[in-house]
Amino acid sequence: MPFLFIKSWFRDERGATAVEYGLVAAGIALAIAVAVFALGDTIIGMFDEITAYLQS
Repeated sequence: MPFLFIKSWFRDERGATAVEYGLVAAGIALAIAVAVFALGDTIIGMFDEITAYLQS
């Protein structure tokens, strides 16, 4: 009988959706991190130009 329990445990897909959502969230977080590191200096420069313009 323990074999039937193990077999049914492997067929149980209740946690699959949570894992999929976790992978999607991790992918989005990774994309945001890459964008911030890639565009960080450009964005800082843009805000520095805006600050200089507003101060003059």
